[in-house]
Amino acid sequence: MTANMLFLMTDQHRIDTLGAYGNRVVPTPNLDRLAATGALFQRCYTPTAICTPARASLLTGQQPFRHKLLANQERNVGYNEDLAPGTFTFSEALRAAGYACGLIGKWHIGTERNAASYGFDGPDLPGWHNPVDHPDYQAYLAERSLPPVATSGEIRATYPNGNPGNLLAARLHQPVEAMFEAYLATRAIEMLRGYADRYARTGRPFFLELSFFGPHLPYLVPDEYFDLIDVARVQLPASVAETFEGKPAVQREYSAHWGYDTLSEEESRKLIAVYWGYVALIDEQIGRVLDTLDELGLTEETAVFFAADHGEFTGAHRLHDKGPAMYEDIYRIPGMLRVPGATPVARDELVTLTDFTATILDLAGLDPSRAVDSRTLLPLVRGEAVDWSDEIVCEFHGHHFPYVQRMLRTGNYKLVVNPESVNELYDLASDPEELRNRYQDPTMVDVRDRLVQRLYEILRSRGDNFYHWMTSTDPVGDLATLNPSRAPGEVAPSSA
Repeated sequence: MTANMLFLMTDQHRIDTLGAYGNRVVPTPNLDRLAATGALFQRCYTPTAICTPARASLLTGQQPFRHKLLANQERNVGYNEDLAPGTFTFSEALRAAGYACGLIGKWHIGTERNAASYGFDGPDLPGWHNPVDHPDYQAYLAERSLPPVATSGEIRATYPNGNPGNLLAARLHQPVEAMFEAYLATRAIEMLRGYADRYARTGRPFFLELSFFGPHLPYLVPDEYFDLIDVARVQLPASVAETFEGKPAVQREYSAHWGYDTLSEEESRKLIAVYWGYVALIDEQIGRVLDTLDELGLTEETAVFFAADHGEFTGAHRLHDKGPAMYEDIYRIPGMLRVPGATPVARDELVTLTDFTATILDLAGLDPSRAVDSRTLLPLVRGEAVDWSDEIVCEFHGHHFPYVQRMLRTGNYKLVVNPESVNELYDLASDPEELRNRYQDPTMVDVRDRLVQRLYEILRSRGDNFYHWMTSTDPVGDLATLNPSRAPGEVAPSSA
């Protein structure tokens, strides 16, 4: 049992922005230090690339189809907006075991119940982006005589109807210490000090989550970060060569919604540079918290996690934000965990954000199986040889409108089933940018059918009713024995 836990989380954070994952331009020394002293997960994935469902999966250890929070409240079109009463959450389990639990920053899990409803201390900071009108943040500025938020130099694309598009980036006229990110780090440090004092006096362990709203767009950063990265050092993603040929039509529609083609190449490169600057800024704030952990003498008694809820396109596939396209850009996420006493290690197994839930429970000496769609990562962290499944299933239910997808990721391959459109199959070894959909490629029939069958089996075993659609549309087996829509008393037809 590890006494204390610190969980660092970002929002909409590309894995390739960090030095630990190969970026040689963005300065991220603090997260790189965490990676170098702990376990670095090379193939970590979100269960779904959208905020509320992914965060609910971390809280519950359940896939979205099971916990049923399927969309962000701001774009909800009729799905549940709160977890059902009695749903298991790791925070309530920790509280019951004597832990102090705190959350500073983004919650975004439900509208009727907030973080305090699930046992977390900390200010209630609702919404999808920095709530800069929040009274506690305003008090933070007033106490320090710091200026309020003001911006200029907006970067926007153009909507298909000709109107100005979503705000993508702007210059923020605040010093760093006034920024919402600095406010969050300061409040986390204050809570950390209070928890450390109580731990020293009573031995009561703590779990503290610091969850930044960034680097989610819009990228609002002051000049020193807006201009930190030389645009000349930024290359556009290779997948800007995307033509959408043989792909679901919704991807082209999303590209038009975000107005990628209405931006110049220089503007697109600048957006990436500003995004990278935003990442560097958050890394510095994380460094403040890690330094405080060192100062308090708690580093050797505290497990430290880092993860993101999902990734971000930043121009990849001529897209921004996230949406109904299950590319690596938004599904593969950074994942790190430093456990006291464990030797630094890099692991290549397929793991998910949801697996952190069972790991939290395991570290606390609690039953990890209560997180039913989660596996404890501790054997991997400790460098053990372990029989670990080389497959994960991700899902999506819509953003702006309902749109269901399921994805099987295994080995070098990715299968995406799209009931509304064409299915997708990618060979990531030969096509890492996922530009060529090979679902109809005659040379890939055996691979395709094997993956379709396997996805179907997993969905049935989980109780994910998406499999009902696949029963009639995909090569999954004998319809006579598998048909889930047979009427009561119906006699099964003979197999052809």
